[in-house]
Amino acid sequence: EDVWGAIFQQSRHSYRPPILVLYDGQVHSACGMGQSAMGPFYCPGDEKLYLDFAFFRDLQNRFRAPGDFAQAYVIAHEVGHHVQKLTGAFQKREAARGRVSEVEFNQISVRMELQADCYAGVWGHYAGAMNQLDSGDIAEALNAATAIGDDRLQKQTQGRVVPESFTHGSSEQRVRWFKRGMNSGRVQDCDTFATRSL
Repeated sequence: EDVWGAIFQQSRHSYRPPILVLYDGQVHSACGMGQSAMGPFYCPGDEKLYLDFAFFRDLQNRFRAPGDFAQAYVIAHEVGHHVQKLTGAFQKREAARGRVSEVEFNQISVRMELQADCYAGVWGHYAGAMNQLDSGDIAEALNAATAIGDDRLQKQTQGRVVPESFTHGSSEQRVRWFKRGMNSGRVQDCDTFATRSL
């Protein structure tokens, strides 16, 4: 919150911190019922981050992405969605709903998710500058980003990869956009909507 508060202040905007909700199993939100199968999510309707304990257990055991910074990356990604709400990106995505094909809407979703990954990297950049990270932390985040890429998850669950159905991006894309934010620390380097190839 300190990082995003400072970034928003530099651009002469005020930052409203999201509310954190921890749950195990299922939870009610302004976006409907949240369940463990969904993993962590951000609800723009109530500006809350919903973090499921079961997902963090899966991250460590099923996805083999242990570590406190792997968890921090996931949380920072969800905070990235809150930043998108405050900057208007969510409204643009919702305006496209129903006006574009399912494949095109999935592509918009991928751009949103990769931007949130980049924002997580921006936060990581400043966490590193504040000496809050050690050498293994970045590796934990990159391992987590790789483990939860659409291609990797589809291969594990379906036995095949269907890029048209991606909603979060491939492992390689998620790692690349996280690294981009991490390396530069600049929000303007996270505009996934301005680039043709992700």
